[in-house]
Amino acid sequence: MDKAELIDGKVDWKGRTATKDKHGGFRTSLLVLGTFAFENMATLALGVNLVTYFNAVMHFSVADAANHLTNFMGTNYIITILVAFLADTYLGRYKAVLIAAIIEFLGLGMLALQAHYPKFKPPLCNIYDPTSTNCIQVNGGNAALLFIALYLISFGSGGVKAALPSHGADQFDDKDPKEARQMSSFFNWLLMAVCVGGAISLTFIVWIQDHKGWDLGFTVCAIAMLLGVIIFASGLPQYRFHVIHGNSALTEIVQVYVAAARNRNLQLPEDSNELYEINMDKEAAIEAEFLPHTNVFRFLDKAAIQTSATQTETPNPWKLCRVTQVENAKILLNMIPVFCCTVIMTLCLAQLQTFSIHQGSTMDTRITKSFNIPPASLPILPVVFLIFLVPLYDQIIVPCARKFTGIPTGITYLQRVGVGLVLSSLSMAVAAIMEVKRKKVARDHDMLDATPILQPLPISVFWLSIQYFIFGIADMFTYVGLLEFFYSQTPKDLKSISSSFLWCSMSVGYFLSTIVVNIVNHATKDITRSGGWLAGNNFNRNHLNLFYWLLSLMSLLNFFIYLFVSKRYKYRKEGYEVQINGNGVHELQNKEDGK
Repeated sequence: MDKAELIDGKVDWKGRTATKDKHGGFRTSLLVLGTFAFENMATLALGVNLVTYFNAVMHFSVADAANHLTNFMGTNYIITILVAFLADTYLGRYKAVLIAAIIEFLGLGMLALQAHYPKFKPPLCNIYDPTSTNCIQVNGGNAALLFIALYLISFGSGGVKAALPSHGADQFDDKDPKEARQMSSFFNWLLMAVCVGGAISLTFIVWIQDHKGWDLGFTVCAIAMLLGVIIFASGLPQYRFHVIHGNSALTEIVQVYVAAARNRNLQLPEDSNELYEINMDKEAAIEAEFLPHTNVFRFLDKAAIQTSATQTETPNPWKLCRVTQVENAKILLNMIPVFCCTVIMTLCLAQLQTFSIHQGSTMDTRITKSFNIPPASLPILPVVFLIFLVPLYDQIIVPCARKFTGIPTGITYLQRVGVGLVLSSLSMAVAAIMEVKRKKVARDHDMLDATPILQPLPISVFWLSIQYFIFGIADMFTYVGLLEFFYSQTPKDLKSISSSFLWCSMSVGYFLSTIVVNIVNHATKDITRSGGWLAGNNFNRNHLNLFYWLLSLMSLLNFFIYLFVSKRYKYRKEGYEVQINGNGVHELQNKEDGK
């Protein structure tokens, strides 16, 4: 076997060094994309239709149903931090994905079981009749069953999201220019996998849930997840596996802050070369990554100040850290403002998955005389558009932009994110205008108190497609840009956690949605006849349009803050790795920063 074909730092399933002709590459990554497609097929319908299930079947109010959904989605994404830590440190990414996917399958099975048997649900009633006395909200053991199932799904889905993108990226060698470009394409095709799985979920599965029963719909979700598990597991002999060492890169970041705090009274040397770093001639430097010193966040440099007490053969890492370790901590600290500026976009997304679905339930959903589109299927419109746009963007727009900018990804990651943030603000403004139009139709036809199921408003639900369409394009720019940004900027041993930064940002956005909805309702309770902008089940009487305008203004302000933050951000400098050649001589290898 030609040694050039061996891949440093990657092994096969038997622990042998992986080779390019047998392991990994774009063909193997297709299994990862297929798994992600099936996982999204299983869960995306939940993200848009659970609010209807909570309201119509479990008898939560609209606001409570929206909050339960956003809490579920928030937990889904926040759990990625824990699973990513376990994947990078102890389990490995393959095992983490497999275990999480099985847990998700079990949760979906429990949800289907509860939806099937009437004894596990509240009795049927008319939730739109304010005088009804037999509308009992789910409680007791049935409520416990509901939330156990939901949060098993949440844990499993979060685990898959945490480790699967990074495992897919592990199938490429970022030192090989060809495979580095393929890895950038992989992240674009990851969005395509979401779109393909989502298209089936938002049409076929939503239609089953609305017309054939929730139990059958949840069963189809469970089957989709099972197929995803089988596809992922089948790739075992072909995968490249990142070698885990049992020590956490996240712990090393914490060590920097602890050591800097301990050394806070020490004076920084004028020459940064006096700061501690592994000697390249030592055995410890084999396969080690080195980063050059930077002059930002200088207070962290104190973690690398050498004293007579720390100048030993094996210094205490909680008292003395190497320069590369400090630089990695600086990189993560530098990314926090970018992270914070992307939270607001998920806050907007949460409304399209909750309140916009309820808007659609009051409108005319007919496509033909005999076929109605379920309101929860409205996001299919931007998804279908993205199915065509992603290949166009990846194969035509990016190569053309690359010729002008010289950047491998066409435009920088942060420029891509910024485009999405502007579009999310525009999406909320359009949503506000559409809500004004919808309420005007209700008022003109004397239907402000009409029951949506029996008397839909004479206005097509497709008016809402405009806001979904704009936000779908924003998705392509911001979320894929963030995945690439976090993956490229984080240390190599934190790649799973880098993916979870995006999901964590979304988690904060979902939890923030719950908080904002409650604050808005409380603040407007005494100044509106409806008892709050978003209160009650009758959307014709509340003030959703004002809430959308609020979100649009918040998003616009957030974009201007992002401009300031992104201009100040310094991309990770090129580092180098120390390796040993066949003669036992240390060699330096430059690493691209890939911005």
